[in-house]
Amino acid sequence: LAPWSCSDGYHVQLQRDSQFLCSDQRMHTELVDKLVLQLNRTYPQILTDKEAQRFRNLSVPTVVRLAELLVHLQGKGEEACHEFYRGLQIHAYNVYFNLPTRVSRRRGPLFFLSCFSLAVGLALLYYYGEGHLSATGPFLSFSVLGLGRGTSEVLLAHAKDGSKIQ
Repeated sequence: LAPWSCSDGYHVQLQRDSQFLCSDQRMHTELVDKLVLQLNRTYPQILTDKEAQRFRNLSVPTVVRLAELLVHLQGKGEEACHEFYRGLQIHAYNVYFNLPTRVSRRRGPLFFLSCFSLAVGLALLYYYGEGHLSATGPFLSFSVLGLGRGTSEVLLAHAKDGSKIQ
């Protein structure tokens, strides 16, 4: 599950994610060190020994070292940015999964199309049900799967009370 979209490369995505990464408390010293060591040991062409020592210097605050590392990787190009994302996915999946570039894709056009389709479907049921949704109780009960808490509560309330509304 690489952070890739049709129009953006890893370099552009790292630019977009940098502010989030630098402000996320989960990007602590130990995690930054793991990422630096992985890049240095696995890809010395991306991060040399001298560069790795610089980014592991504990006298410099972690957020500063991380910001400098991200700028350095962007300067190295697409492959370096890709390998950073790969390391982040391995060592901190919870951070990786919540990156702004990943969250925006999870709520992409297909998500909004499905929400719109659900709304149209409910409107049609209401229209053809002559103003009440009494016959749709089982449908509404199964429709709440995968929806947000507030939406689920409204649909379940309608499903339960639909038979009372005449």
